[in-house]
Amino acid sequence: MVAPPHEPACHEPGKKWYLKRAWWVVGGSFLFGTLSVVIPPLEPFSVAFWGYVNLILWAVGLGLVLGGVIEHYVPKEYISKLLARPSKRTVVYATGLGLVASACSHGILALSMELHKKGASGPAVISFLLASPWANFPVTILLVGLFGWKGFLIILAALFVALTTGLCFQALDRRGWIEKNKNTVAFDPSFSVRFHFKERVKSYRFSVSQLKEDFLGIARGTLGLAEMVLGWVTFGVVLASLAQAYVPAHLFQEYLGPDLLGLFVTLGFAAILEVCSEGTAPLAFEIYRQTHALGNSFVFLCAGVVTDYTEVGLVWMNLGKKTALWMVAIGVPQVLILGFLFNLLL
Repeated sequence: MVAPPHEPACHEPGKKWYLKRAWWVVGGSFLFGTLSVVIPPLEPFSVAFWGYVNLILWAVGLGLVLGGVIEHYVPKEYISKLLARPSKRTVVYATGLGLVASACSHGILALSMELHKKGASGPAVISFLLASPWANFPVTILLVGLFGWKGFLIILAALFVALTTGLCFQALDRRGWIEKNKNTVAFDPSFSVRFHFKERVKSYRFSVSQLKEDFLGIARGTLGLAEMVLGWVTFGVVLASLAQAYVPAHLFQEYLGPDLLGLFVTLGFAAILEVCSEGTAPLAFEIYRQTHALGNSFVFLCAGVVTDYTEVGLVWMNLGKKTALWMVAIGVPQVLILGFLFNLLL
């Protein structure tokens, strides 16, 4: 069942914090990780679980705070303005703005569909959708925390796929091979992001009340982002810990190895597994830890966005079926080729 565009599956707005799935998942996972210390059959899981927690705790915490800063200080109007122009620059902006879209893949879906309804072009929406789950600050820091400097390679490759796919979509758009956005309207040419930003800086006044407002705004953004991503991060850590503790290493080597079979098996795995980007990252690292195939981890991460039924379904419903099919047809080969090159060269 496809999640509705304004109710992302990893976020539950309007509920008390103790009724939200994210906190139950986090609390239950940490409780299970703690109790498993004294249960001998679960001891391997406990060791793996707390090892992952120690590895990514700083990255997740820093990413959440940075995401809260972005949520508080970057207006959505800036994004809408920059994504409305039918030019190549728009695709570049859309790809780059993935860096400031602090949401998991499901949260990005809602934002992407909202931008589409505001008149953003189809190519811009696709570039934004493909770039954001892997280039936003929380996941960037999480990937670097897991993979080290190779995390930057994954992020740069994801941005490359988003950029080239968006440019291909502009060519398709010019030929009329994808649907037009019926919501596109002429934006106010007098509005300048640069001028507006300068005016905001000039009008900003340091005071105790202003600092308190900023702190609370950042805290709300951080908490909202935590509710959106922590459940999925924890779920991913649990999956990775279970794989590390109980899945024999030879199975990873045999079926997810650094060859074409391993890439296609990983692609199928990514299409089936419905996990947010933050939750997928630890499991992708476990694949890398077991197989040393960075390309497989990249395919597992990026192909999930291109092939997942929620993403494809929402693009099909909102942007059009031709747009959805072209997204898969253009995105998947690029991901596989880059994954093959990663395995070959690294």
